[in-house]
Amino acid sequence: MARWKELPAGLDSRERRLVAELRRLKDHSGLSLAALAGKTGYSRSSWERYLNGKQPVPREAVEELAQVCGVDPTRLVVLHDVAAQARQQAPAPAPAAGGGTGARPEPVPEPAAPRTVPLRTFLAGIAAAVVLAFGAGLLTGGAWADDGPGAGDTGKSGYRRGVAYDCDFGRENGELRAGHSTNREILLDTNSTGFDVVEVQCLLREHGFGTKSTDGLYGQDTKEAATRFQAARGLVADGIVGPKTWAELRR
Repeated sequence: MARWKELPAGLDSRERRLVAELRRLKDHSGLSLAALAGKTGYSRSSWERYLNGKQPVPREAVEELAQVCGVDPTRLVVLHDVAAQARQQAPAPAPAAGGGTGARPEPVPEPAAPRTVPLRTFLAGIAAAVVLAFGAGLLTGGAWADDGPGAGDTGKSGYRRGVAYDCDFGRENGELRAGHSTNREILLDTNSTGFDVVEVQCLLREHGFGTKSTDGLYGQDTKEAATRFQAARGLVADGIVGPKTWAELRR
């Protein structure tokens, strides 16, 4: 997979974080830009601009990418809204010296007006608080988990923090199972929790990349074990468990 171009130096940090997450999600999906264009309402050239920081990503594009990749869009939408709020609050560039004899700059499209100023301020505050919570690891839900129907056979039902779970290995339809989840699509990263994480920890151990515990908490130890496993299998070694890593773990 080709390496991404560096993002523009002047890109706001919140915009960078959003684009980085979208790039990561696209890479884990295994889809090319052309394939992504075929599955969404946005062209290949549009995705190239969005994912290289050349143009702000529309909220709808964020939601469509999440849908195509099979993940809950909530976290990405929050990151998008925070980045959009930062763009709106950015100071306008100072006019060029010389009395305005140079070329007139292109007008920047105005964002859609919010229904009321108090509502916009309220939503921005919520979005910022949620992002801080993700960064500090305060949210108990999985960082990429979809808790809705169909998210996995076991998910988080009955999961308890602080419990080390046993691994019950077996094979079903040729796939290795550890008895906690049949998932093979969900993305797991730092701060993810639940039985999907327990399953990954067990499978990593079975393949010789043991974690310190099978407690369902995706911490640094689990991320490092996943990174080593990915490197050994020729995958993108970023410590994020996605469909390709699941497929190797299930072998």
